[in-house]
Formats: sequence, structure tokens, C-alpha cells
Amino acid sequence: MTPVSDAPSNWRFDRLATERTRAVAAFGLTERQAWFLVEVMIHSGVFVERQYCHFAGIVHGQKTHDFLRKLVERGYARPIQVGSLHRGRLFHVCYKPLYAAIGQADNRHRKSMPIGRIVERLMVLDAVLADRSFTWLGTEQDKRTHFLTHLQERVTEDDFPRITFGSGEVSTRRCFPDKLPIGIRPNSDDHVVIYLTTKPMPDDFRVFLQRHAALLGLLRRWTIQVLVPQPMAAAIPRFGQAARDELATPLRLNMTQELEWYFHVRQRHERAPDVADEDRFRRARAAFSTPRYRVLYRAWQKRGDSVVWATTSHVLRDALERKDGRVEFVQLSHQYMHLSSLVGVA
Repeated sequence: MTPVSDAPSNWRFDRLATERTRAVAAFGLTERQAWFLVEVMIHSGVFVERQYCHFAGIVHGQKTHDFLRKLVERGYARPIQVGSLHRGRLFHVCYKPLYAAIGQADNRHRKSMPIGRIVERLMVLDAVLADRSFTWLGTEQDKRTHFLTHLQERVTEDDFPRITFGSGEVSTRRCFPDKLPIGIRPNSDDHVVIYLTTKPMPDDFRVFLQRHAALLGLLRRWTIQVLVPQPMAAAIPRFGQAARDELATPLRLNMTQELEWYFHVRQRHERAPDVADEDRFRRARAAFSTPRYRVLYRAWQKRGDSVVWATTSHVLRDALERKDGRVEFVQLSHQYMHLSSLVGVA
């Protein structure tokens, strides 16, 4: 079977999604079953029965029983029993030929994952299935190709959220490293960028926003949708403050100049504690001791002065004021506590 191409020259995601669905249906599945499995393979690798029922618009019964039995008997999915039969059973779609058929033979969702990551993946899949008015991009290639097509000459690879490993000729760049869905609404400029809270403190969220700032600045309308598991609800005010810091509070030029000086001196001080202007250094250390600057310093160590100067841009603040940019918090309504015996943060 010939794998589906991830980026045809006349790329359209709806066409690619149809090709992927047909490729999976060729394994003896209905179109609806194949479409669901494509969503699972792209966004999570795992699912529970209620998610298929929601997707298909059916209740638990013979149809779901037959579908799940087919997946298991043919080796397409592996059951993971963590509770009572219909409450705690997970299914891991792990059959390599299925992934190869959609051009994702090396997708890490196919491989075994710890139960904590499984729970996170289930949460992400719930978010994707909850809003079918958006088409959800899951792979790095899909996201890159969409934005290169949608924004054309206005975007470069440097505008994509990225992580660089190594340096010089041996460096490797990975775009969209967070591996979270981005929603696009057909025939519109609306984009939804999903973030899943997994820790009570928003340092990782700040990094996420910093990484996406350049791309968000090129979009006409965008929403950061923060998924909040019920045990994390008390952290919403902290995440809201982090969003205001990173998106709605550009730094003044004189502050940026002082911050750049402080970062350079701080780095030298950490290597050899000898500062020429101790008073200035102490004042700067006190002024830049908040979480925003702590996270920014780590980014500066990796990417240099450009991350500091990027904080002077008013583009994202202006988008928020025009209501073209939004940050919304979505508390996940489904219960995952039946997995708590296996994961401490479920």
C-alpha cells in the first residue's frame, strides 16, 4: 500500500484528511471508523470507548463492541485494562502499517508511553473531538505546510515555534516541539492554539507563549485555548497573569536595554562572581526577579538577545485589545480520576 503524502504540491488539508481516511479504511474499516482512527493516530495514539461513541454519535452497544473487538483481534490496537471493563479500559493504536498508510510510520504515538502521558493524550483528544467546527493539525509537517501556504511570503521558518539541539553544522531544529493541536477553521483566518496544563506553576506556559509569539503576530485572528484538568483549576489565575505578562505587557526600550545588560552580566557572574558595578547588578537582580524574567533568562541563554528585543513588540497586545487575539481557559469536564491509582497527577 502506498503511503499518503504529507505535503502534496497543491496542498489542502481537507484533501489530505480524505486521503488518510481512505488509506485506513482499506484495512477493512468503515469510513467513520477510519476517520476516527486517523484522529487518534495524529493527536493521541490512545482512546477510550466513550470518545469513539461521542465521535460517531452513538451509545455503547453492539456496534462499539464489534469495532473494538476488530481492532484488538486484528492487532490494530492494544487494550490497556486499568479499571472496570467499560470505565477504565484504554486502547492504544499501535499497528505500524496503519501509521505508515497515513505517512506517519515513525509517529511516537505508536510506541508505548507512560500512563501519565496517556492521560494527557486523552485530554488532548477530548479537546479535538469537542469542537468539530475546526480542523485540527497535529503533525509538525501539517502545521508547517499550512502556515507556509496560508501566510505565504509573510512567514519564514524562523517564525515557527522551535527548539534547536546542538550547535553549528551539527545542530538540529525541531519545529512545533510541543506537539499540541492547532485548529484552523476552513475558509477563515481563525486559528486556535491549544495548551494543556500539567503543572500548577505556569513556567512552561510562559515558554510556550514565547515560542509562539512570532507566529501569533502574523495571524489575523487567534485564540490560545488553555485546557485545565479539574485538579488544576486553582492555578487558572496564575496562568492568566502569565498570559498578561507575555502577551499584553510589552517592555519599554530602556527596560529592555537594562535587561539585556543584566542577562550578560548575570551569565558572567555565574561563571566567575566578579561584577564591576555591584550596585547596578543588585538593583537589576531585584527588578528582574519575577517569574517572567526568570523564564526569559533561560530562553535568552539558548537564543540570545533577540528574545529580549522581541518583548518590545506591541503586536500581540494590540490584537488582544481589538479582540482579534484571545486567551480562554477550558476546564475539562470528563473525569480521569479512575486512572489515579496509576498516575499521581491524573
